[in-house]
Parts: sequence; C-alpha cells; structure tokens
Amino acid sequence: MYVPAHFAENRKDVLHDCIAQHPFGTLVTQGKSGLDANHIPFELAAGEGELGLLRAHVARANPVWQDVANGDEVLVIFRAGDAYISPNWYPSKHEAHKQVPTWNYVVVHAHGRIRILDDERYVRGVIGRLTRTHEAMQPKPWKMADAPKDYTDTLVKLIVGVEIEITRLVGKSKLSQNKEERDIRGAGEALISSGESPIGDAMLAAADEKAR
Repeated sequence: MYVPAHFAENRKDVLHDCIAQHPFGTLVTQGKSGLDANHIPFELAAGEGELGLLRAHVARANPVWQDVANGDEVLVIFRAGDAYISPNWYPSKHEAHKQVPTWNYVVVHAHGRIRILDDERYVRGVIGRLTRTHEAMQPKPWKMADAPKDYTDTLVKLIVGVEIEITRLVGKSKLSQNKEERDIRGAGEALISSGESPIGDAMLAAADEKAR
C-alpha cells in the first residue's frame, strides 16, 4: 500500500483499536489455487506476540483452509470508513480555485503468517468470544447455550479455525492532512452534515491536531 508520510499511522495502539472497532476484515491469500479474498469477522488478541494475533473461523466448505499451508504469508485488510471529498468543501477553493476532488479513508493492513486449526475446542472458543463481544450491546445478549446443544454441536463441526500471527502493521489515515487546517475542518463539517460522521469526525480530529 502506498502511504505518503502525512497519511501514515504507525502507532500500534491506534492500529489495534481500529481493528477492534472494525473487526470485519478481508483475508487475502495466495494459495495453491491462486489469489483469493474472503470476508471474515476477526478477534484481535492484542497482547499475544509482538504485534498481536488474529483469530477467526471459516466454513469447512470454504476451500481457503485447504488452499493455504501453515506459515503462508497472508494479508488482512480492515476498513474504518471512507468518503468522497468535494473541492467545494474547502474554503480555500473559493479563493484560489486550486482544489480537486479526492476520497478519504482509514485503513489498516495486517500482514502475517496463517495457521489452520481444525480443532473443535479452538473453534468453540473463537465463536464464544466473538458472540460475547458483538452481542454485548443487545438488551438480552444471545449465547450459544440458547440454542439446542445437538444443533450447535452439528454446526461447530462445519467450521474450521484460523489464526494469524501479525508480523507487520501498516496504517493509513487519509484525512486531508496535506491541506490547510481550515480546509480539513470545512470538509469534515460538510461530511458530518451529510451523515458521513465517521470520516467527518476523524477529519475534525485531524484539524484539531494540525491547529496545535
């Protein structure tokens, strides 16, 4: 990924937080059948290994778990939002007219080594933790015990575990940091007013940082 210095995000805690807040990643593999991409919710174990571990599961019917070998290099892409930026939102455009459209976004690339775990205990652990995390905001959180045991036992056998040791994290926050503070703020406020709050809020934070 091309990352100009003014868009680079290198802080591990910020990158981990981005993954935790946006855990639905794109797993990119280069296996025996060639290039492939699968869209999977991940659990981040931030404190394990130098850069953390990613844990997930895939359907047994998905050929990806047989297409790769343990130790193969893979890439997981986590997107934290994106938005089109109109030059009309930059105050300086109305003075010098020297602005063009762009697209802003926040993304984390987690490079790592994959391991396949065809292990029922591991799979149950991943499912249980993912469920607790994503059900936590529900009025009455669902748990595996809510379903009949024979039903969940059958489904668990149709799942294979995946673990990825993160070896490199690359973060990019493209939020118009190469613009004037007033232009960053103007575009951020325009995004928020149009309902694009995630990137708009991030741009206002970037404007505040530039103003310091």
